Amino acid sequence: MPYTCQQCVRRKVKCDKILPSCSSCGKGEFECVYQAPNPPRKRKRKRTEDVHERLVRYERILQERGLLSTSDDKQTHEVTQDPVSPVGRTGELLSGDGKSRYIGSSLWLNTGPVNIHEVSEDEDEDQFVQPVGTNLFTTDPISGALLGGSQTLVHYHPSHKDAMKLWMAHVENVEPICKILHIPTTAKMFETVSQKPSTASRADECLLFAIYHFAVFSMSDEDCMLEFKQPRIELMSKYQHAVRQALVNASWLKTTEMPIIQAYVLFLISIRTQTDPHLFWMLTGIAVRIAQRMGLHRDGEGLGLSPFDVQMRRRLFWQLLPLDGYAGQVSGTGISISPNSWDTKPPLNINDAQIYPGMTHQPEELNGASEMIYCLTKAELSNLYTRTGVETKDAGGTIQLKASGELETLINEVESTIETKYLRYCDIINPLHFLVLGSVRSATNAVRLRNRISPLMNNTIGDPERKQLCDLALKILDTDCTLSGNPQLRRFRWKIKAVFLWDALMCVLTSLAKVGIFSPMERNSIWSKTADVYSNHPEFLDAKSAFQAAVGKLTLKAWAVNPPSDSTPEPDFITILRSQRKAKAIGAPEKTEHGTLHKECGRSLSSLNDSLFGSPGEADFDMTSDFSLFPAEWLFEDQLIGF
Repeated sequence: MPYTCQQCVRRKVKCDKILPSCSSCGKGEFECVYQAPNPPRKRKRKRTEDVHERLVRYERILQERGLLSTSDDKQTHEVTQDPVSPVGRTGELLSGDGKSRYIGSSLWLNTGPVNIHEVSEDEDEDQFVQPVGTNLFTTDPISGALLGGSQTLVHYHPSHKDAMKLWMAHVENVEPICKILHIPTTAKMFETVSQKPSTASRADECLLFAIYHFAVFSMSDEDCMLEFKQPRIELMSKYQHAVRQALVNASWLKTTEMPIIQAYVLFLISIRTQTDPHLFWMLTGIAVRIAQRMGLHRDGEGLGLSPFDVQMRRRLFWQLLPLDGYAGQVSGTGISISPNSWDTKPPLNINDAQIYPGMTHQPEELNGASEMIYCLTKAELSNLYTRTGVETKDAGGTIQLKASGELETLINEVESTIETKYLRYCDIINPLHFLVLGSVRSATNAVRLRNRISPLMNNTIGDPERKQLCDLALKILDTDCTLSGNPQLRRFRWKIKAVFLWDALMCVLTSLAKVGIFSPMERNSIWSKTADVYSNHPEFLDAKSAFQAAVGKLTLKAWAVNPPSDSTPEPDFITILRSQRKAKAIGAPEKTEHGTLHKECGRSLSSLNDSLFGSPGEADFDMTSDFSLFPAEWLFEDQLIGF
């Protein structure tokens, strides 16, 4: 038998399972009965709880025993399904005490419930004050390397009267272009803290000095002398040092506070044309990493945030997005935030008065021109670049332009969209609206120019096509001269100067250097326009960059080959450019607004200028080498998201 008899089972003895009676039952004279055993019951498998169910159960047990308050805790857990991450991975946003931290790693999420204090390594507010220059071995090595540690900045604050002047300058000159701050909320903080700087938190102090610095940057030297009785360069140096030190004091590399990242992005925007491109790219990369750490690359609605926080996070991210693209291009890396790594929507078309902290309902979007009009038109162009204007070739972030015909179609579509949504509501009497109109027209025309410029660069273009290309370039220069010469746009000159489109001037000068393209009247008009460009942009004569040096060389070439037909005296910009070439040839030291450059830097610049200018008697302009200073990948960066 395959099983034991019933008697042996009861007696718990070994059964030899012989039929009809086993040996044990035969010896004891028991009745031997074989009966098949009942099948074993299936064990019920215990269901495994996930981390969030365990969290709820543990909290309930603690509450039942009086060990956990049932009132809402300051910390909030926002859980959402990551819409663009692979295999449905869950992301979590932790927030509390004015800080936020995005957790998208399964390694963190699978370890159990976490809170903002466990994942935050911010310095204690009572961190000791260390004099500048002291050698510190801190957990924040880059900050320590910048300035050497924490330092009080109470004496760097301006008087309350001057602080309010700087605040108004920022509101009028900077905020319409950037829209990173919520003016009503920031104004209350500014009014309070500027009267008692010693009461400012480290986050607010960062924001204050970033505002002071940007306000001075947006002003002219004449305005600074009139309002503050100090040269602009001295004020810039003072507040730039204060911004850097305030960031160090606030442990900016480890921050998750919105005012600190707002201050840092404002600072980056203001120094983007004043800083070495490679350093700027690294500094911008830090901002990107901080933003990702805070979850700014994930749209706030999906994270369940309040309507106010959603809009402020969107505003900040959509300023950082084009800034990172610009940094990647000017540094030569071409690397920027991958379009597939974020899902943050553009901010709504609303005014600041429509949102406030603590609001529970979504604001109603305006159908027309709001305070956000400049930023939203810029976002439309940025979105074209990041989503449809280029194709990613590899994970390294390098880009590949679409076909020429497809680019023409894309730019026509985005221009039509901007026209329908924003430009038709513009009032040219409004300075900001006038700037928007000019900037969009200039940006879209510049993209068309760059898309058609390859034959000119390769010297495979005929005179009629060259003439058409110059007509498009002249429209861009006309727009720049109109914006620069408008007195109502004086407060936005800092922005107009920063986004000059070099391609247009290069195209016109290259054609001027060829005899027979223009009639005498056209030639005179173009030289008059070129003089206006140099007058509006005196920084071109500094020859501090390879671009400026190349343009200066080409200008002298065109003047030598095809000067104006009238007998006008030689303009000042030609005289200055010629004298600069002679100075370079004899090795004269380069001068800047800060004085004579360091000898080593001077030798490097001298070799660079020699390669660009050639020998003193050389007037040729090498299209294949000098025009390559403007790579095709700049098509969308400078002309679209850089404006």
